[in-house]
Amino acid sequence: MSITSGTDNLVARSLASVWHPCTQMQHHEAVPLVPVSHGRGAWLYDTDGRRYLDAISSWWVNLFGHANPRINAALKDQLDRLEHAMLAGFTHEPVVQLSETLAAMTGNVLGHCFYASDGASAVEIALKMSVHAWRNAGHAGKCEFVCLAGSYHGETLGALAVTDVPLFRAAYGALLQNVHVVASPDARGAAPGESAADVARRAAAALETLLQQRGAQIAAVIIEPLVQCAAGMAMHDPVYLASVRALCDRYGVHMIADEIAVGCGRTGTFFACEQAAVWPDFLCLSKGISGGYLPLSLVLTRPEIYAAFYDRDVARGFLHSHSYTGNPLACRAALATLQIFREDDVLARNRHTATRLAAALAPLAGDGRVVNVRQRGMIWAFDAVVDDAADAATFSRRFFTAALSHELLLRPIGRTVYLMPPYILDDTQVEFLAGATQRVFAQVMGPA
Repeated sequence: MSITSGTDNLVARSLASVWHPCTQMQHHEAVPLVPVSHGRGAWLYDTDGRRYLDAISSWWVNLFGHANPRINAALKDQLDRLEHAMLAGFTHEPVVQLSETLAAMTGNVLGHCFYASDGASAVEIALKMSVHAWRNAGHAGKCEFVCLAGSYHGETLGALAVTDVPLFRAAYGALLQNVHVVASPDARGAAPGESAADVARRAAAALETLLQQRGAQIAAVIIEPLVQCAAGMAMHDPVYLASVRALCDRYGVHMIADEIAVGCGRTGTFFACEQAAVWPDFLCLSKGISGGYLPLSLVLTRPEIYAAFYDRDVARGFLHSHSYTGNPLACRAALATLQIFREDDVLARNRHTATRLAAALAPLAGDGRVVNVRQRGMIWAFDAVVDDAADAATFSRRFFTAALSHELLLRPIGRTVYLMPPYILDDTQVEFLAGATQRVFAQVMGPA
């Protein structure tokens, strides 16, 4: 097969051979496919040299910019040492050091790490580990799960079972375990006179009603702390996390925190759960943990969970594996990422960036076609008022296409426009991002 160059050729070859994720491929007859050539810092460049500010961190993974020199250097060093070795029966310095570092960041409350490659796999591990831990403790009947309305935890079968997004579930319902779906603490659901904390308490009360009825059968409650991202950046008050922790303790149920998208500093603290001063029984990380460089996910869990599997009987062990578990290159990228957090005081820098971004975007809040302006750390979002059903159905695609013409990579969720940029933006880039977002919105929505 001959390989030829050129943007049009690359796009045509991709459309002919690559099945792109989370995509109706026919839409690419109208929606452009962007042929990326390279990335530098906050920018991606296509094969014709056009640039795009990566305002969604390439699906929420790229924390410190593309081709980050410090992460690059760490990977180059690791590449000459060890690229991969199986983790069953073997170990290596990067995976041990990463496990120790993350455990220390929880005060060793979550003292053990189990590794995989992607977020959905981490969720699968937490679900299986919860049920198996209860079984080993003599409670084999505890095998049910609870998730929130609008929740998203991945698209493998176990993770999809605790995902409440009909678009993803409808075709596979016959393959999925039945789960309990309880009210979301989404602050957008506030009644007149209610605060976000009131909505959170109301949702917690609904969860308690379920636990009173089914606590003896429920293994775990799984939540996305502070922000349900795929639900349109649905944000809730930290009091909900504290309430869930207390309810899980009261009724003997595990708490699983899916911090795959909201961890690694995205919500203002390194772990989102820190804002409620609670720790779950299982904490799932992926996406940003490797800086957006290599597939890596992990589940942090408590020593008592680990102890439930520690036995001479093989059947009591956690018999779950991935070929690339604890890959040394991915772990080294994660260690370099955590080093940047420490050396650059990233969380403090993010507070400055978040404040500047909110101020720069403030004019949008005065547009009558914008509702539910909200922010949690380095996540900023609003909902567009689109009354026409046909326009609403195509809003996301039209916004994405228009954003490209303004040098922006933005990918709305339905009618929710959100920004989740890398942490390295300077003030000039913040002003560019805010101004371009407002121009794109005006172009897509038309005259006010």
